[in-house]
Amino acid sequence: MSLKTFPCRVLLKLLHRGIKPLAARDAAAAVLGRCSARGYYNTGRPGHAGAGAGARVVDLRSDTVTKPGPAMRRAMAEAEVGDDVLREDPTVNELQEIAADMFQMEAALFVPSGTMSNLIAVMVHCRERGNEMIVGDLSHVHIYEQGGSAQLAGVHTTTVNTLPDGTFDLEQLESKIRHGYPDPHYPRSRLICVENTHNIQGGRVLPLTFLQEVRALADRYGLSVHMDGARVMNAAVALGVPPSTILQHTHTVSVCLSKGLGAPVGTVLAGPQDFISEAIRCRKALGGGMRQAGILAAAGKLSLREMVGRLEEDHHNAKTFAQALLDCDPPMFAVNMAAVETNILRFRLQEPSLSVTEFCARMSEVGEGEEAALGQGIQVFMFPHFGNSVRAVWHLGISADDTQLAIQKMRFVASQYFKEKFRAQ
Repeated sequence: MSLKTFPCRVLLKLLHRGIKPLAARDAAAAVLGRCSARGYYNTGRPGHAGAGAGARVVDLRSDTVTKPGPAMRRAMAEAEVGDDVLREDPTVNELQEIAADMFQMEAALFVPSGTMSNLIAVMVHCRERGNEMIVGDLSHVHIYEQGGSAQLAGVHTTTVNTLPDGTFDLEQLESKIRHGYPDPHYPRSRLICVENTHNIQGGRVLPLTFLQEVRALADRYGLSVHMDGARVMNAAVALGVPPSTILQHTHTVSVCLSKGLGAPVGTVLAGPQDFISEAIRCRKALGGGMRQAGILAAAGKLSLREMVGRLEEDHHNAKTFAQALLDCDPPMFAVNMAAVETNILRFRLQEPSLSVTEFCARMSEVGEGEEAALGQGIQVFMFPHFGNSVRAVWHLGISADDTQLAIQKMRFVASQYFKEKFRAQ
């Protein structure tokens, strides 16, 4: 059995047998894998192998774990379809028209994933191999998409420092723009990428003034602005504006349907008509032409028409859990409530002897005495995350009641930890 699949219940047994906190932390790191300086979260499902019968599961790993409900499944089953590569799938065509109208873009394109959508945008904006794009050093495009811009598109990336709110310093951004083309020494700057909401920085919403200034800077130097808007609908709901108010400051956008909006598959790429015409060619080259894709597009239509307003529930539930962390007595967690703007929550532990990996392991397992104390076993799945923090994400599958279960489990884990700490003194 590998360390990656070693059950977390073994770790907890070690803790209950009185192993010292330092040794427990080392064991936790060995079992689950501590976040390294360049490892942003552990993508396993801690504790699932040891799930107790009848335990309630609250899965806060990501909003990508959502599943289509009955209405969405019915829409998929009844979808009218055709060959989308031939532009003959009526459901895909309608989804693209809905998205283009909602985003106030000339055209839109349905693609399998956000990663493909961002890569297509880079390929179209950066027309020649060896062009350069400017991205945040903590952006999804830079961290999580396997360097596809270099690997597949031949596009060079230069980074600017990502600030805590997901923005950049505009002077630093401007300093990264290359001048003097066609000087043979340097790549040619073509594109600025922004991310809204910002994943690693905890679902932060980019201010409209920042986007306006980035667009003005890009226009001044003849660059394009692409938004990785995987969760831009969360940003729009948080700001209380239509998405077009945000997107007026970008040339193109990639919007995921498969996160908080609840569709099982798919992303919409939107922008000018000539951009989308080229994007269709790139999608085909990358294997993204899906033929009778209307079965999937039907879910996307429902997402855009009916699922946007409910994102506020996710934001509220995330804030409720964040406040419960702050209210923990004795204090155990550090939370910046001002940074809890949407459905992603990042928090830290204030107990040096309890690592984030060990905390996530305890949250994911049904602990000793838990069923007697809480009336049931509760498993809460979260990720150890960037900067020695914990990440939790609210979504369609997590109700207000589920959030209260997660709070009960958090309080139980904190109580058990302090009891163990007191006994060890």
